[in-house]
Amino acid sequence: MTWVTAVARLRARREPGVLVTVATVRGHAPRKAGAKLVVGRTGTWGSIGGGNVEAVAIDRARELIAASAPEPELLDFALNDKVTNRHGVQCCGGTVSVLLEPLPVARAVAIFGVGHVGWELARILARQDLDLHLVDSRADVLAEERLAALEDAVAAIRVHHTPLLPEEVLEQLPHGTHVLIMTHDHAEDAALCDAALRTPHLGSVGLIGSAAKWARFRGRLLTEGGHDEAAVDRIKTPIGLSDITGKEPATIAVSVAADLLRTFETEGP
Repeated sequence: MTWVTAVARLRARREPGVLVTVATVRGHAPRKAGAKLVVGRTGTWGSIGGGNVEAVAIDRARELIAASAPEPELLDFALNDKVTNRHGVQCCGGTVSVLLEPLPVARAVAIFGVGHVGWELARILARQDLDLHLVDSRADVLAEERLAALEDAVAAIRVHHTPLLPEEVLEQLPHGTHVLIMTHDHAEDAALCDAALRTPHLGSVGLIGSAAKWARFRGRLLTEGGHDEAAVDRIKTPIGLSDITGKEPATIAVSVAADLLRTFETEGP
């Protein structure tokens, strides 16, 4: 498996890792500058030459994976028999610098309803390094020509056309996915709220709408849905920043995106 594939696999699995690169080489060394190794919690892919250099790099990479806010690091190695090593002697004669770059777990966001506000929100969030799920029961709003505006997205875009039961997508979402409910149909919104509360692996859950809409939803979730108040209070509504009061779709989208980014900051890396 190439290092590029290994990085992509870790991202798809939402697992942290570290990309290890031979940054500089002077004299003789097992690998040339540019050699790469990917380290996960339990596996490694690629090689930077084996021996003490690789073993120490793997040890340190796993310490970074376990850290709360890891930063890139540069490790220097002298490859001679006068150096006391943790994992045996390497006496190639040169020196090596190894760069360790943490690969954090990408955040995930799911927008249920890609209408006017959802579309503007998708365009904003597409500029973030995250997995962005776009879910809608209407085929036309997910048409290829409409989504063409997202072709240069930084985010990994995943499209879900769900003509019957959009709520079934919730179970498929990665652990910790932040969910934003803003479909064209209040009945669909209500079903999604109920299903989201029954899906424990999700992150935050936000609902667009008025106070009157939420009062109806809340009552039904407590009675017909059988949820307790603590569970129902997981749903945030209204979404967005309270001091931004504009009603235009693009304005609402900016407000919601800013509020979501603030949530990211609160929850940490």
